[in-house]
Amino acid sequence: MINTVAWFEIATDDPQGAEKFYGELFGWSFTADEDAAQGGMDYRLIGCPGADGPKGGIYATGGAAPGHAVFSVVVADTAATCARVEALGGEVTFKLLDNPNGPDFAYLRDTSGNLFGVFTPPKPAEA
Repeated sequence: MINTVAWFEIATDDPQGAEKFYGELFGWSFTADEDAAQGGMDYRLIGCPGADGPKGGIYATGGAAPGHAVFSVVVADTAATCARVEALGGEVTFKLLDNPNGPDFAYLRDTSGNLFGVFTPPKPAEA
């Protein structure tokens, strides 16, 4: 499904900025994880459009851990997504478009500097 992934985690000292960036880019929604909050942790569950439950989380590090994000998102158009990332203040670190050997893909950095990937599956061969 476009703009969705399996479970993942984003660790950042700027969880509000991460919510704004990913919410605007992919249409994701965010809710506080009440169980984590009871344990003193700021963890936000991430919902993806069309998904029947959370698919990831944002861990607010408070600066106690380095930021990280390692996941790939299926997108309808890798080139267009790269342009949108840059428009939102992110960075394209590598991209391979018109890939004859597989999907178009790119490695990107969000506004907190976290690395993530996007890809567009190859179109099926015409019979």
